[in-house]
Amino acid sequence: MLSTLLRLPFYLLAVSVMIPYYWMATNAFKTVPEIVRNPPTWWVHTFTLHNFYNPLTAPGAAKSSGEFQGVFQIFANTGFAQFYLNSVVITLLTVVGSLLLASLVAYVLVKRPFPGSRLLFYLLLGSMMIPWEVTIIPNFLTVRDLGWINSYQALILPGLAKAFAVFFFRQAILGIPDDLVDAARIDGAGELRIWWSIVLPMLRPALAAIAIPVMLGEWNNYLWPLLVINDDAHQTLPLALGKLAGNLTYDPRGAGPMMAASFLVSLPMVVVFLFFQRQFVQGLASGATKG
Repeated sequence: MLSTLLRLPFYLLAVSVMIPYYWMATNAFKTVPEIVRNPPTWWVHTFTLHNFYNPLTAPGAAKSSGEFQGVFQIFANTGFAQFYLNSVVITLLTVVGSLLLASLVAYVLVKRPFPGSRLLFYLLLGSMMIPWEVTIIPNFLTVRDLGWINSYQALILPGLAKAFAVFFFRQAILGIPDDLVDAARIDGAGELRIWWSIVLPMLRPALAAIAIPVMLGEWNNYLWPLLVINDDAHQTLPLALGKLAGNLTYDPRGAGPMMAASFLVSLPMVVVFLFFQRQFVQGLASGATKG
């Protein structure tokens, strides 16, 4: 009885997190009358894919009043796949680049300290206390002056600096014996070779643990792309979703495509977490036990 009571907050938290996602996912496959029905239905009574592609509104189809285009038809001009490709490329390059840079910096701070390295580490820690919104205007002015507006480098390069990732990797590298690194140096390995061939493989749980929250942050990033991207060719999924919400807010028929688009946008991150959840938990547990 006591153990059940202790678990109750976790059950309530899980339900509060899952219900909105379940609601969105089921509404993506409901008809519009079923979505707006009162009282609402908790499962799909009439399954439909018209929220994704509605053949009744396709060119050449018989005119039918009250039908609404699916999400793929709404973005037919630019292509929903283009937004997907932009988000995938930007997220992957930012995650891989930021984690490699952060692990290299952490390796130097721990295994190759230099005069002032401790001060540099404290400055990195101090930067974590500064709200990221404070850096938006300086970063935007820098990107604008470089002529990077409406470019992939404007979306990727400012996101490569991750102070928390440096701190996280530093804690993990502290657990790697110095004798192992010294033995590699005696065998003639350079610092980059040691970092790449010895340290990085041993950081695999930490990489998995920090990669998921970094990936989530980059995948869902809305404000920064909104500032530096003005054309359709470089737009990401959050921008497309925001545009769709702005266009469909006052039309109840837009609830179906909106739910379908939200489901498509969220699906990759759910799959990634399900595949790497074990490494994520192992990395967090490992980081929590190292000082």
